[in-house]
Amino acid sequence: MIANYHTHTWRCKHCSGTERAFIEQAISEGLQVLGFADHTPYPFPDGYVSSFRMPTEQAEDYFTTLSDLKREYAGQIDIRIGVEAEYYPDHFGRLLEFLRGFPCEYILMGQHYSHNERDGVYHGTRTDSPQVLTHYVDQVLEGLSTGVFSYLCHPDLVYYVGDPELYRQEMIRLCRGVKALGLPLEINMLGLREDRWYPRQAFWEIAAQVGNAVVFGCDAHFPGGMTGDGVLEKAEALAAAHGLQVLQTVELRSDWRKER
Repeated sequence: MIANYHTHTWRCKHCSGTERAFIEQAISEGLQVLGFADHTPYPFPDGYVSSFRMPTEQAEDYFTTLSDLKREYAGQIDIRIGVEAEYYPDHFGRLLEFLRGFPCEYILMGQHYSHNERDGVYHGTRTDSPQVLTHYVDQVLEGLSTGVFSYLCHPDLVYYVGDPELYRQEMIRLCRGVKALGLPLEINMLGLREDRWYPRQAFWEIAAQVGNAVVFGCDAHFPGGMTGDGVLEKAEALAAAHGLQVLQTVELRSDWRKER
């Protein structure tokens, strides 16, 4: 593993460690590319403040701090600066306008909620609702179709425990849609590290059948939470078991910065 594009910072309220500590750890583990993609600030129109993402007033410090470190560590490691974002249709245009004011290099999709986090469903909640599952796929594919996102984080986050055949049908639809857009799917190493409900074997069997390209994402929330402690080996074993094509690097899309 030479590149990780999924690293958080303390600003999201559930991460520890300084940016420099993450960088030094990445260098020690042999990474050549380290991408920071903290949970994006979302400028909601009514002043709502999220419990799990960077506040809007911290965005300038986020980009300034990482830009300074990017210059400092040039020649030692390639630091990329992005965000992880949900696609909330009613607020997405405002988010892009906000991010264009900063040197944001890429956006990853991490769709944690349906609709949006104030009136939607958290996709990590166990559910047997066909409507929740179908809406997850609809919203993800609609968001990815904007051309803004570089890849889909933890695509198997949705914790559906209902009809297995419906799950299969909807995940085939998801995987085919993502493949048609030319985007990779992320095998999430935080899920492996913490033995969460994802990565989900049934999902990755489908992704292999569809022929999706994949990328490993550390989803690091503390400096030691990257490739160590056997988690990389677990990710490699999962990919090998299903014959998945793992990309070493990802093309980061930046044309989203153009006005639409």
